[in-house]
Amino acid sequence: MTEHTLTVAGVAVDTRHWIGGERVASAGTFTDVSPIDGSVIGEIARGTGTEAAAAVAAAKAAFPGWAATPRAERARLLHAIADGVEKRIEELAVVETTDNGALLRSHRRGVMPRVAHNFRFFADWLLTLEHEDFDTRPSGGSAAGRGHTNHVSWDPAGPSVLITPWNAPLMLSTWKVAPALAAGNTVVLKPAEWTPLTASLLADIAAEAGLPAGVLNVVQGYGSEIGDALTSHPDVRRISFTGSVPTAQRISASAAANLTPLSLELGGKSPLLVFADADLDLAVDLAVEQYDNAGQVCLAATRILVEEPIAEEFTRRFAAKASAIVQGDPRDEATDIGPNIHPRQLEKIDGFVQRALAAGARAVIGGHRKDGQYYAPTLLTDVAQDSEIVQEEVFGPVLTLQTFRTEDEAVRLANDTRFGLAATVATGDKQRAGRVTAQLVAGTVWVNCFFVRDLQAPFGGSRHSGVGREGGTWSFDFYCDLKNTVTAPKGWKDHG
Repeated sequence: MTEHTLTVAGVAVDTRHWIGGERVASAGTFTDVSPIDGSVIGEIARGTGTEAAAAVAAAKAAFPGWAATPRAERARLLHAIADGVEKRIEELAVVETTDNGALLRSHRRGVMPRVAHNFRFFADWLLTLEHEDFDTRPSGGSAAGRGHTNHVSWDPAGPSVLITPWNAPLMLSTWKVAPALAAGNTVVLKPAEWTPLTASLLADIAAEAGLPAGVLNVVQGYGSEIGDALTSHPDVRRISFTGSVPTAQRISASAAANLTPLSLELGGKSPLLVFADADLDLAVDLAVEQYDNAGQVCLAATRILVEEPIAEEFTRRFAAKASAIVQGDPRDEATDIGPNIHPRQLEKIDGFVQRALAAGARAVIGGHRKDGQYYAPTLLTDVAQDSEIVQEEVFGPVLTLQTFRTEDEAVRLANDTRFGLAATVATGDKQRAGRVTAQLVAGTVWVNCFFVRDLQAPFGGSRHSGVGREGGTWSFDFYCDLKNTVTAPKGWKDHG
């Protein structure tokens, strides 16, 4: 081991940046702390504008060669990265759990296999990416063509800055890295400073897979010190960010001078609409599932809206089921939810709850901190629609419950926030499901299910929940410059 290597749960992790195919140290460091018990994991290289400039320069230098790499070779390398992930699932799982406190069993069985799938999916999608050529129609809309042929192509855009959050660090990073690389772009990845470790391991895996130097760069540090330098850089051609609305506003302002295209997946205050005709056991299960990852899921349906005739029974069953949640060390197989990420986040969560209680809300369950960085799963009732707890994202294990009398009222309450990321509907009536989902403002709507995510589908939010869509061809539409080539039927010379 060296001074720049940590041993995390038995796994060696380099704490330096990965720039241009080499490890690069910084003059300063920041401290990485495990949310499980507050123990110090180690010191991480703290990047500044210097490292940002070096990473973008490396990505710019590598771009022409990577953009010119045939699709089949790009796809092969992405599959090789997936192979590397699969070989190291256990290592990635234990490091991620140590770093962000999410369940080890989930990382082993679901999250890390999905990381490999992200690379495989976009590698395969790249090989099928095409638009059928079409003839130009004359003005007036006649179906008869004039012989001019249109050909649509996806050209790599250039160096891409990808800024990712702490709640699912590697999974959400590879949702961006995989399509950006598949598209022929080079990448500068900046993971959240609270969870930097698995991004470093990803750099190792990509290098071992044979990815050319400079195609993937990883830099660490604070948004104000290195993030701003990345998003304002004139050589960056795409920026994709997942995180909070205030940070997205700063990134948008930073990118504006260069007109750099943005993809923003932001916060949510999503509703779960439970109608009286719903399977009540299913509806309760869906509601309790919103505590997953200690409530640190942007898509979580934190506002439960229940039709009045079943509200009392729903609340009783919910409280009984939620009381059985096992909260504790995420490395224990019996644990259902672990800690919240950081003392600052815990303070934020408790502040929301205590202000709501002071304003007249009632805690059906929870409403208080536990030891360490753990917050009791909480359900608040008697909350006003215009209250802070209903309107603002808490990002913790805190749900609210309101009632409605009519379908129209349910839709009105569901749409009455500045967000529009997701919505969940529980109903036994297919016609009602169709009517309600058509009116909901959300990027994703689940009916009688939750968190089913197919990479073919468009993903993103409406209103303050985001800008743009990624997934399937939509990802390539963002990471590429779309080109239409129009060819005339005349003017050719016959060379035999």
